[in-house]
Amino acid sequence: MKDIDFSKFKFDSAGLIPAIVQDAENGQVLMMAWMNAEALRMTVRTGLTHFYSRSRKKLWQKGETSGHIQKVREILYDCDADCLLVKAEQVVAACHTGHRSCFFTSLEGEATATPVFDAGKVYGGASSGIVEKLFDVILQRKKEPSDGSYTSFLFSSGGKAMGDKVLEEAGEFVEASAQKNPEKLIGEAADLLYHALVLLAASGVTPAHVREELQARFGVGGFEEKKSRKKQDRFPFPNNGSARAGLTQENGSGEEDPNA
Repeated sequence: MKDIDFSKFKFDSAGLIPAIVQDAENGQVLMMAWMNAEALRMTVRTGLTHFYSRSRKKLWQKGETSGHIQKVREILYDCDADCLLVKAEQVVAACHTGHRSCFFTSLEGEATATPVFDAGKVYGGASSGIVEKLFDVILQRKKEPSDGSYTSFLFSSGGKAMGDKVLEEAGEFVEASAQKNPEKLIGEAADLLYHALVLLAASGVTPAHVREELQARFGVGGFEEKKSRKKQDRFPFPNNGSARAGLTQENGSGEEDPNA
């Protein structure tokens, strides 16, 4: 590519500009992340996408852990010069959850696509495992209630009843901890997690959103994180159970989550 005049781009007060990555072959929107001037220079120089991690305050290359790189075909910018469109050849997938695109959740909180690789194996964690499988079943019970299903019963009980059940399970979890009984504690933890997943599904929130929030906080001290946390909801939805869909936060590794 030719030399670029970076002064024409409108970086924000933090020196960042949003970059939307699109599949150069079929036009699918893959992800959105942030670039600073150096990330853009590296992207242009290497032909591979580079971004800026706001949580870790450093550059990262897409695919540096997974090998799922993005080979840049073309970079465009919009009429206001404050947003970039990167057309790229995506290797395997863009999303750290295992999905081809990061935009796989409807406003109702339901998955609109299935993973194309096992994120747990690729990243050595539990990104894609039993929790996601359980959540898929919970969503199915929400969409298609089944007679005799406890999950369907919970959904029919309403939000307050589900919330009360989570509080009940949390109390039993704490009691098991006080009893110093590891087996009972594990069982109560599983009960609590299950009921929390049901409440998340009822609210249109997925485990991926929770994981992304944890990843955004990774590497930041607890007291520091609480001090810097904004009082208002971080998501652009009213706090009324609306879906928090299609949102991404920064991966704690500073790599595989295309983050805001």
